Amino acid sequence: MSGIFLDESIILLDLEATTKEEVLTVMGKNLQESGLVEESFTKAIVARESAFATGLPTKGVSVAIPHTDVEHVKQKAISVAILKDPVGFGVMGDEETMTPVKIIFMLAMDRADDQLTLLQSLMQIFQDEATLNYLANEDNKANIKKLLAKKLDLSFEGGEV
Repeated sequence: MSGIFLDESIILLDLEATTKEEVLTVMGKNLQESGLVEESFTKAIVARESAFATGLPTKGVSVAIPHTDVEHVKQKAISVAILKDPVGFGVMGDEETMTPVKIIFMLAMDRADDQLTLLQSLMQIFQDEATLNYLANEDNKANIKKLLAKKLDLSFEGGEV
């Protein structure tokens, strides 16, 4: 998959937050300030996460993959946040159960079929405990970008992957 914007400017390290709404708001506003999503994106992603939880209790480090409808997106992008301290997210398919999420992959996709393809690729990363631990502890945004581009089989052109 090509044309996905993945850049150090939308990789957030040691993000401090106490609620999932706070995390989603900071990440959404960052994408909006980067010109990648519509003004409606942040509100839409917070609402969707409340209705359809995206937390995944993976081995070692729990992740979340918040995303929303394509009409809120200007350009395909993946924003990544590594949280300073885990924040509780509802578990996908079981909103009543919470998981302490450390890594968030916020997806901004402009086509539904691209979103499905990306989710399938991300699932490979989520099943790799060593990769998740590396991401959770890496403090260099360029290294995170490089690893994700390799693992997701993306090719670079400037900020776009």
